[in-house]
Amino acid sequence: MNVEIMSPVGSYESLMAAIQAGAGSVYFGVGNMNMRSRSAANFSNEDLQQITNICKEHQVRSYLTVNTIIYNDEIEEVQALIDLAKQCGVSAIIASDWAVISYCRKVGMEVHISTQCNITNIEAVRFYAQFADVMVLAREVSLAQAANICQCIRKENICGPNGQLIQIEMFVHGALCMAVSGKCYLSLDNLGHSANRGACLQPCRRKYIVKDEETDLQLAVDGKYIMSPKDLCTIGFLDKIIKAGVSILKIEGRGRSAEYVKMTTSCYHEALKALESGNFSQDKVTHWMEKLRSVYNRDFWDGYYLGRTMGEWTERYGSQATRIKTHIGKITNYYANIGVAEIHIETGDLSVGDEILISGPTTGVYEATIEEIRVDLKPTGRAEKGTYCSIATKELVRRGDKVYKWVSVPDEF
Repeated sequence: MNVEIMSPVGSYESLMAAIQAGAGSVYFGVGNMNMRSRSAANFSNEDLQQITNICKEHQVRSYLTVNTIIYNDEIEEVQALIDLAKQCGVSAIIASDWAVISYCRKVGMEVHISTQCNITNIEAVRFYAQFADVMVLAREVSLAQAANICQCIRKENICGPNGQLIQIEMFVHGALCMAVSGKCYLSLDNLGHSANRGACLQPCRRKYIVKDEETDLQLAVDGKYIMSPKDLCTIGFLDKIIKAGVSILKIEGRGRSAEYVKMTTSCYHEALKALESGNFSQDKVTHWMEKLRSVYNRDFWDGYYLGRTMGEWTERYGSQATRIKTHIGKITNYYANIGVAEIHIETGDLSVGDEILISGPTTGVYEATIEEIRVDLKPTGRAEKGTYCSIATKELVRRGDKVYKWVSVPDEF
């Protein structure tokens, strides 16, 4: 099965987490020319070479998002960024603005058409095939429509500039927006920060009321967040997406944490492996859903793929993850020959049986359950704030890595 999982990357921790979890490619932004320039911890131009080197070392493709609208006074800047990306060996540019698409083709840079271009039919595919090898379909298309587009591509042998059949990419997991394929002006109109410039402040995620101007009577609309859809989750019908002909599965979340990237990527990677081996089952889906709910989410729904025409709205603000991480301290030393990490407890405490997460730019994400703690080389059941303790780890961690403890969220929260 030649299907690629594309993972979101907003930090080196996320980059390593995606690689650890089995991503076939990663996508990321540099500077201000991408749709998460404000919400994600974007990389700088100086990071590009290191990112591509890491990706090549692990045989992972690298996609640079340059998908905002571009103004005249930014054309030279965006062209310089594309030149740098080509020089550094970036695999492809994800683009929506014609200034970016045309320059990429001029200099021989592979292009992927962003969802902002709102591709919903085969005519659009035929047009963009002159310039791009991969196309992200609009988030509003149904799975039946996507399957028909993929069938037409194969039947008509529609190829991109590289001479290969056009590949169709679709979002399979993560945040959805009330706007058509992300084209929204609500943030700009209300708060002066444009979503189409990567600076959305997400006023749609809030709860709203209607007010009678004559009596000042106020009503909460449905008691729900009527402009904030639940997150997309397709793992339960991933088999149908693959059968439709989709070859790149895109996970949303460049503004999310490294553990979110690792968990979502690993679940979809496991699901693909299960499909390949014929072991995809409802029991496995239930297990993956439980794991996916443990990291950031606004609850889940199927998106528009199975025929819905309206969003399914979230019922409360923010994440509905079943657990949260609390900062405990940092790694102050690591003894690789015996696999032992020294931790300075900066806040809270650690106990045997606690589930921990260790994260760092080279380490990525390491999770474990503490089986033994030692303070001054002596076993103890608990290490308190201010102490230095040591624990065994099954993987390499590094000085300066941050240490967190997982805490379950009460059901009534």
